Amino acid sequence: MTPSFREFATARRAALRRTAYLMCGDWHLADDVVQDALARLYADWPRLAGRGPVEAYARKVVVNGVLAHRRRPWRREVAAPALPDVPDPRSGDGAPAGADDGTRDVLLRALAGLGASQRAVVVLRYWDDLPVDEVARVLGCSTGNVKSQAARGLAHLRDALGARPDQEVTP
Repeated sequence: MTPSFREFATARRAALRRTAYLMCGDWHLADDVVQDALARLYADWPRLAGRGPVEAYARKVVVNGVLAHRRRPWRREVAAPALPDVPDPRSGDGAPAGADDGTRDVLLRALAGLGASQRAVVVLRYWDDLPVDEVARVLGCSTGNVKSQAARGLAHLRDALGARPDQEVTP
């Protein structure tokens, strides 16, 4: 493994994992998607490293991985013997145990209610703070599509969170 790839993977893995989690709602799947993305990046590293920053490419591979997983029929099966009443403080999302007042869980449930493309747009646009044209490039769609998906996604989040129309709701 080349040192530059190791440095990139070490520095960006957590951010890619958070993006994948916000898109799929499952830390284990997020880990799998990021691992697959890093494996693809490693294979293409000699070609990519000479072209400049690879973060946008890595993000696109992660987003495509989550979206591809959603299209697979076996993804509908979820085995869970029991759901915990309290989130596991070792979940790895960076939030300290006990620091949440419940708003985070409500927001994550509302985010899970979005369709795959709306969730991808909302996560990339507002969580990763990417400009509209960058989100369009990552998702391979037009900027108009990004704007309409973002507007619809935020409207859904407002409804799910019970926000008044004059309140600003940003995930």
